[in-house]
Order: sequence, then C-alpha cells, then structure tokens
Amino acid sequence: MSLLAESPNAKMNKAVLDRFLTLPQPENKVQAEYIWIDGTGENIRAKTKTLDFVPKSVTELPIWNYDGSSTYQSEGSNSDTYLYPVAMYRDPFRRGNNKLVLCETYKYNKKPTESNHRVTCVEVMKKAADVKPWFGIEQEYTLLDMEGRPFGWPKNGFPGPQGPYYCGVGANKVYARDIVESHYRCCLYAGITISGVNAEVMPSQWEFQVGPCEGIAMGDELWLARYLLHRVSEEFGIVVTLDPKPMAGDWNGAGAHCNFSTAPMREENGIIEIEKAIDKLSKQHLRHIQAYDPHGGKDNERRLTGHHETSSIHDFSAGVANRGASIRIPRGCAEEKKGYLEDRRPASNCDPYQVTEAIVRTCCLSE
Repeated sequence: MSLLAESPNAKMNKAVLDRFLTLPQPENKVQAEYIWIDGTGENIRAKTKTLDFVPKSVTELPIWNYDGSSTYQSEGSNSDTYLYPVAMYRDPFRRGNNKLVLCETYKYNKKPTESNHRVTCVEVMKKAADVKPWFGIEQEYTLLDMEGRPFGWPKNGFPGPQGPYYCGVGANKVYARDIVESHYRCCLYAGITISGVNAEVMPSQWEFQVGPCEGIAMGDELWLARYLLHRVSEEFGIVVTLDPKPMAGDWNGAGAHCNFSTAPMREENGIIEIEKAIDKLSKQHLRHIQAYDPHGGKDNERRLTGHHETSSIHDFSAGVANRGASIRIPRGCAEEKKGYLEDRRPASNCDPYQVTEAIVRTCCLSE
C-alpha cells in the first residue's frame, strides 16, 4: 500500500481547500498563528487568533493563553498558561496580512515554564552584544512515512549503502524533494534567514541551514523554520523527525552543527580569538553536552559514537576540516586566519536557545 493511501492528510483534495483560501478576507481582520514550544522542549504547538488590526510590530500583539495541562506544562487544576509574543513573521500558508507569531510560555504566576529557555538566552545575548555573536545552524532531519519508516525505504528491507545520497540527484537517490523545495520557499517568504538546503548522507535525510543570525535571532528563526517544516510536511502526509539517530546501524545520525563567530574572530588574525574560544570550550565539554539535546546528553549518546562523521561524546577534540572532531575549523578560515568555528556536537533535536546560550557563556562571558 502506498504512503498516499495510508495518510489521511495526503488523501485530502488540496484544490478544494484553495477554493476557500481564495475567499476575500476583510481588510481589518488578520489571522495570527501563535506558535510555541511545549513541555517536551522539542515539539511545537500552535493555534490561531483573529485580530481586528494589521500588526506592524510584535509589541502590538496581545498576550494570549492556552491549556498547559494538555502540553505537559501545568496541572489540570491550574492549567492556564500564557503566550507572550516575541517575534512575528509573514504567513506563507494564509498569506496577505496574516502573521506567524513566535511566543514564549509563562506559567500562571508569570514565571517562565521549564521549557522556556529563551528567557535566559536573551539575558546572555544582551551581555555579549558588544562582540556581535553570529550563529548559523545546520538543521538535519529525516522524513518518515506514517508507519515510522524513513520515507522511500523498502518496506521489508533497506536501501543500498550510504554513498550516492549526499547532495544526490535522481529518483533512486533522493526522496520527497517537493517538501524541501516547498519549505525553502516558505522560509524565504516568511523572512527566515535560510541560507541553503541539501540532501544528506542517509537516504530520506535532509538539511537546511539558517544564518548568519545575530544573538537571539538564531533561536527564534530556527524554531520558526522547524514549525514551517512540520507544517509543510503535514500537507504531504509525511512526518518529520529530529531524532539524532533515527535508524540504528551503519547509518549517519542527525545533528544541528552550530557555526559561531564574534566580531574579533571575523577581523584580521581572528584565528587567535577562534583558538582562544576552542580552548575555553575544551574546559566545558560536559556543560555543552548537557545543553546540546533535550535530555541532557542521552539523545546524543546514540549519535556521538566517534563513527559516521562524529566525535565521541566522552572526549573533546578540535581540528581543521576534521568532521570527526567536536570543533571543526573550516579549511578556508584556517587559510585566511579569520572567520568562525563549527561546533559539531549539538543534536538535531537541540533547543537552539540552549546551544547558543552555552556557547556565548563559555566563549564570550568566560563563565
């Protein structure tokens, strides 16, 4: 049975939907999609609010609330949880004046929920604002069918060994490019700083890159890009997983490699600052491993084995153009003696707020 026959979403006639989405929308009515991270620290939730004005700034948007007991963020007896809008984007699904609204989550007592890591990240980025920390994150992900099997893989077997799939072209090498192209265009329309996409080493695994973004914008834009990816894939009846090791065995895992630089690193002889940062990172390996996946390193244990282009989770290493190291200095940066470093340890399901906060604390604030 084909995936299209199995997926309720894919069976629906999208041409019928278009008939209704093309209905004229009152000029003074805007649909604002409020988006937030639930109590898992990984999953995204969303719901829609009608506004009677066209917002020009996120500061104009009202605080809203939801049932936190259904998102692992509160008890049923005291379930009201609050949404504080923090970033606003164009909506590529509804278009027009409609908006996507990224929100922070707060408990009934106005304190941040446990999965709201943006609060402390903002504080850290403000402290380091003078060195202008830039980030770029390479988000790897895997597409699954409705049975949890990588999309396009044989039902009762496995595809050929890794080798032809990375940046591959051809129906026998890449699967579901439609999703990738749709997501790419949605990101551009929304205003995300998406810098590229490519097919990855394992078949049905892909990557998109967001950045360079300065400070808190890195976390905001990556979370919104993840929302767009899940939302686009929903239309096709395909599931996205950010699991760092979706398939056991001789298959690559999935990471969220974080490229990082400061203004001094980007200047002449910035390699000196890059090497200083690497030295600081070498002394805080455990702190970073704990911050680089939602389960304090447990998810990365399955991925950071020292094989399949990863370093060992137990050891810190650094090298030029070495994809088996914790920290990689790109060859071009080593030759130009300036640029950035790549932290290859973050898992694909990491919280970018935690990752960027940890890097800035260590490299910029020397904490």
